[in-house]
Amino acid sequence: MARKDGYSGPSVISAAAPQLNGGAVTQRKLPLGRRFLWGEREDVVGTWSCDLRHGSRHSSGNTAEAIKHYSEAIKLDSANHVLYSNRSAAYAKKGEYHKALEDACKTIELKPEWGKGYSRKAAALEFLNRFEEAKKTYAEGLKHEPANAQLKEGLQNMESRLAAYQGRVLKGSGWASHFLVSLLGNRKLKDPRVMTTLGVLLGVDLASADDEDEAMSPPPPPPPKKEPKAEPMEEDLPENKKQNNLGFLVSRAYARIGNSYFKEEKYKEAIQFYNKSLAEHRTPEVLKKCQQASSSYSQSVTLAEKILKEQEREAYINPELALEEKNQGNECFQKGDYPQAMKHYTEAIKRNPSDAKLYSNRAACYTKLLEFQLALKLMAFPFAFAVKGYTRKAAALEAMKDYTKAMDEAAEGYQRCLMSQYNRNDNPEDVKRRAMADPEVQQIMSDPAMRLILEQMQKDPQALS
Repeated sequence: MARKDGYSGPSVISAAAPQLNGGAVTQRKLPLGRRFLWGEREDVVGTWSCDLRHGSRHSSGNTAEAIKHYSEAIKLDSANHVLYSNRSAAYAKKGEYHKALEDACKTIELKPEWGKGYSRKAAALEFLNRFEEAKKTYAEGLKHEPANAQLKEGLQNMESRLAAYQGRVLKGSGWASHFLVSLLGNRKLKDPRVMTTLGVLLGVDLASADDEDEAMSPPPPPPPKKEPKAEPMEEDLPENKKQNNLGFLVSRAYARIGNSYFKEEKYKEAIQFYNKSLAEHRTPEVLKKCQQASSSYSQSVTLAEKILKEQEREAYINPELALEEKNQGNECFQKGDYPQAMKHYTEAIKRNPSDAKLYSNRAACYTKLLEFQLALKLMAFPFAFAVKGYTRKAAALEAMKDYTKAMDEAAEGYQRCLMSQYNRNDNPEDVKRRAMADPEVQQIMSDPAMRLILEQMQKDPQALS
């Protein structure tokens, strides 16, 4: 029966059941650590303690002590059908069949759908020689559990015993013997006309029978009576063996510890206890939880590494050191040592990644080293910060002889310059003077193709649209 504390395992440690024909009784002991692993309430622990004491008494043949402890357990849990079933078996072994019948009836009353209660009741009735009632009890139990092999076998045994019992009654009856003797000695039965008439009435062809008296063949012997098997106690049932296994209990304890760590999002500790649980007893539920914990742990580690890298990157930022690296890069660039200049610019970008000029300077190094594709990729960032990036990109495209894109970049840079000039309200002559002072702008303006494009833009701004 289901317990109030949510425990779904066996309620008690059941004792040995008697064997109807005096067979040996088997007994298995429950690991003593069970009540500490499951944490049952005091009343249930008391029930287990009583049951454990009577189990040792019953296995040693002290049935009276077993009945006493069963009774104590029933006082603690009077609604437990298993206790009444076990006490019924103990009463039957002791020979108190009426009390065994009462406990069996109480078992059926508490749990009418349980087939074991009917087998207890039928066994007690059989000991009391109430065979018809025992047969009806087996049949009633099969209505609730049609697949119960024990009830089926008991019903067959009862039918065989009833048939044999009725045969013995007829054989020992004086009236039946006198009637058969008088019937065989009647001369009228030897008259062919009487036999013919009797055969017609009975629907049997008696004329084909041999006139001579033949010795009747003895009836076939009755089928041998099957020895009723000992009824297993509840702890011996297959569904309870796994729960009584010590490895299973330890495995479940580890799994519960792993679940507690999993709820606290301590996935590493949860994985350790799940693995211990799987080592003791492997179940699909624990394996699935272990896989979930491993996945969550991997995600948390990845996120932690990402956060750590971002923190390290932010801690590495230092604009002052970035300015020093930039100045050293400028010196190397002026000397023509472009690889060394690029190293300084790269370090400066790590120290101050928001400075667009550093990207522009490194792009200039790529251009000098004829790595135009790398220069173009690098120019994607400075557009939002500096207009000079357009000149860098246009120069790289021109070097790659991609004049169409170079014109587009130059036009876009020119428009941005105009917008900046408009927003700043600067004098156009001053803007032109500053632009022409730039060596790179002077180099671009010295190109005849670029001069032609700029003149066309001045005459017709829509020419490039």
